[in-house]
Amino acid sequence: MIRVAEVRLIGPANENIGVVPIQKALQIARDADLDLVEVAPNSEPPVCRVMDFGKFLFERTKKEKEARKAQTKIEVKEIRLRPKTNEHHRGFKTRDARKWLLEGNKVRVTVRFRGREITYPEIALEDLREIAEELSDVGAIEQAPNMEGRTMGMVISPTKPAKKKAVEAEKEAPEQGQEQTPTEG
Repeated sequence: MIRVAEVRLIGPANENIGVVPIQKALQIARDADLDLVEVAPNSEPPVCRVMDFGKFLFERTKKEKEARKAQTKIEVKEIRLRPKTNEHHRGFKTRDARKWLLEGNKVRVTVRFRGREITYPEIALEDLREIAEELSDVGAIEQAPNMEGRTMGMVISPTKPAKKKAVEAEKEAPEQGQEQTPTEG
């Protein structure tokens, strides 16, 4: 499959053999009962390694899986209000928003206008300011309140790291401390 005349070869014991013709590289791989794998096709000359191809594929998929696991997935949760939403119901919604922010998610707060309510956007703006003030200890305004059609919205992002990671770190710390204390007996 390798279509070049010469390759830079890395041997079966990870030693640098140097630039060799492709036939010699294939012969070295056959003698070691391994495969010739092209690891850097864009370099000049391409870098090939004598190794087990199945093991190479397994390690590559394992690294990709670890990289995906390490990525943080930030979800955007949403609470919806109306200009007529009373204090009590807004309290329930801000409590949910607080929980989501502590989990590390962003929160979109939208106020939807119906009928003639749109003539009083200052009511919705005041509601959004109050919500942002209530959540200021766990979140910061990422996108300021703005009108889009018949809705006014803003986005709040978490200021502290996700709660799950902090809880896991706290669980590990006391366990390590308990293992180090000597026991009397």
